[in-house]
Amino acid sequence: MLTTIRRMGNSRGILIPKPLLQQAGLEDEAEILLEGNTLVLRRPRCAPRDGWAEASREIAARGDDALVMPEFANEADADWSW
Repeated sequence: MLTTIRRMGNSRGILIPKPLLQQAGLEDEAEILLEGNTLVLRRPRCAPRDGWAEASREIAARGDDALVMPEFANEADADWSW
């Protein structure tokens, strides 16, 4: 299939026919990358931040979740009333 590359603001883009999107299983997001001289568009391999909650629990269980920087107050905090 031949398609036209169109101007979209400062970028360029193409319109992908709905049947192709459905066949590829693409809905709201797609992973895009370049393999050689081929532009590849595919479903994201995993959801963003997938597994972060479990990893955080494992870090906490090991006791390795201490603050990197100590907490500190801002100099002007005393001037504020809450």
